[in-house]
Amino acid sequence: MFKNVIAYRIAPDWSASLAQVEEALDKARFVACGATQEKSVGWIPPRGEAHGPLVESVAGQWILKLMIESKAVPGSVVRRKAQEKIEQIEATTGRKPGKKETKEIREDALLELLPMAFARQSVVQVWIAPEARLLVTDASSQSKSDEVITGLVQALDGLALSLLQTQVSPQAAMAQWLTAASADELPPSLAVERECELKSSDEEQSVVKFTRHNLATDEVRQHIAEGKLPTRLALNWDGRVSFVLTEALQLKKLQFLDGVFETKDGQKEDAFDTDVAIATGELGQLIPDLIEALGGEGLAPAALPAAHNAPDTAHQQAQPELSPALTADEDPPF
Repeated sequence: MFKNVIAYRIAPDWSASLAQVEEALDKARFVACGATQEKSVGWIPPRGEAHGPLVESVAGQWILKLMIESKAVPGSVVRRKAQEKIEQIEATTGRKPGKKETKEIREDALLELLPMAFARQSVVQVWIAPEARLLVTDASSQSKSDEVITGLVQALDGLALSLLQTQVSPQAAMAQWLTAASADELPPSLAVERECELKSSDEEQSVVKFTRHNLATDEVRQHIAEGKLPTRLALNWDGRVSFVLTEALQLKKLQFLDGVFETKDGQKEDAFDTDVAIATGELGQLIPDLIEALGGEGLAPAALPAAHNAPDTAHQQAQPELSPALTADEDPPF
């Protein structure tokens, strides 16, 4: 159900009922992009039923889902079409458009091409644990999670969130676990698996990646001794959930292992509730165990406003994951 975890603490002074959250999100329901609209963001029923509720409550856990739809026209196509219009103006009037007019021509070209562009959709699940005052997004990157948090803060009056912090940085803990002399030195509920990434902090920023590789080796320890620090490490929690921990305290490649979902009864109408109950139940234990393994929860920074300009003070070296780089055919239109 969840493939990623970016966790936030809900400020202690915020409270809202399920009905209040539903009413607030209803004002921001998803509407598909119009013909000349580049992007649309809104909330959709997490159960997948048309016109269903926007907040589902299962065993006291709230599930939401944000839809992001975008249409992109390759920049090269926009420029080519704009150039055709510029050349037509030069041929018919004998003058060359200035900078302002050229910009307007490119904007008009983009609006003309947008109705022919394919719309791409992505969804981000949100889990709110009201009693634990925890909010988790299933976003694949910090930038996408920021977009979700912005939507929530704008919709829910008084909501304040801060990224989950720990006393020991994930990078320092991962380095310690990789250089441990034996498995007994690791936290009792965690086991190192067979994937990690090490990066140096010098100007070269050299990177070493291990995939499907035994990490309890002198080679890995030597890289760390030479100054390379872990940025990602595959872990196993209690033999039930595997994931990759990042230096920014994000969980990637989350996978519930064999046996976790065996209690499902197979009834289609109950599948959603069962999945939610099991997934949130497992993560509701994993996250506190991980926090404990990282020295306990640290002091939270200032709550994130809609603009998300609060720094991640506990993880100075952790940089937000960037959106995938644009390809040659996906560069900005102007």
